[in-house]
Amino acid sequence: MNFVGLDIGTTGLRAVELGDLRKKKVSILHFHEIRLPQGAVIKGEIAQPEIVGPALKKLWSEGGFKSKNVVLGVGNHRTLVRDLSVPKASLDQIRESLPFHVQGNLQIPIENSLFDFYPLSEGLSDLAPVVNGLLVTTEKQSILNNIHSVELAGLTPVEVDLVPFALSRLLLSRSRSVGTVALVEVGASTTSIVVAKDGVPNFVRIIPAGGDDLTQSLKTGLGLEENKADALKRTLRIGGDLASREGALSLTPECTCAKCHADLATVDDPRVQEILRSVSIELLGSIRNTISYFNNISQESAVVEILLSGGGTLLSGFGEALSEMIHLPVTSAEPLVSFTFARKTGSEKWQSKGANFAVALGLALRSL
Repeated sequence: MNFVGLDIGTTGLRAVELGDLRKKKVSILHFHEIRLPQGAVIKGEIAQPEIVGPALKKLWSEGGFKSKNVVLGVGNHRTLVRDLSVPKASLDQIRESLPFHVQGNLQIPIENSLFDFYPLSEGLSDLAPVVNGLLVTTEKQSILNNIHSVELAGLTPVEVDLVPFALSRLLLSRSRSVGTVALVEVGASTTSIVVAKDGVPNFVRIIPAGGDDLTQSLKTGLGLEENKADALKRTLRIGGDLASREGALSLTPECTCAKCHADLATVDDPRVQEILRSVSIELLGSIRNTISYFNNISQESAVVEILLSGGGTLLSGFGEALSEMIHLPVTSAEPLVSFTFARKTGSEKWQSKGANFAVALGLALRSL
């Protein structure tokens, strides 16, 4: 039975359907995306099901998806991932006991939360055996709303998976990553960071900021329409020295026609450079501080490399600026390791759009 990985993003819906997962090289049967109007999905939560429902039906029709069994992702600002050690027991027993271990540590009532546990290792605490792992908790209602909306579109949710785990499964585990690597995925409204040791996730943080922050700052700061602010963003480049006011450099549009220059005349506005610099420093600084925190608590296995994923990392100069700020090699993750394309599936489209489908592809692999 095939599963479809469904990524419900702030700016659009993306889905990937895989073929026979038993083969050495799994085949991508279908992939497709459609954009959503602003406000239909807010930070990964469906706010307007009357818009998203028909959009899902359109996605399935245009994309040619055969299966209606979907794997959903969770990883928004309401999701918390933290280290936790619990008395040794079966995984089912540990999951049942999680509400008792986190009492008083959550900002929302326990009865309004969902919990899961990802075991990593076993050890001793006060001479008693314990299991060390990652606690995952999120608000129940936001997940139920997404599930309900998907069901209204005639689809069947079969799994809900943590987005950082899905990305790690795709970009680290399958590529047999060696050493301690940080995978940074910059989405529209959130940035997830998962640190894996030899391909196994050991640390996860979700930052409530993403690529859309720059669009909104340009829109507000310059009084632009949404589409013009987004188009302007795509002409910009982050400079290396963000500590100085000259560190964020703007580019002129690639198209030299009079209309494009008129539409994007604000590219030379000094406010653009200040907005780009301010937003970039905040996001890149949060990523640096997160990785520095992990290195401080795990000095014996510090991060040696950073892999980038997500549409937000396509901003020109993003990787170079992060590398200079954090003093580590930064490369773009390759989401097509051990994959082939079905005969009627255009691999050419993936070359330009593939970064947008990393989450959906990782979710589709959940059936493994």
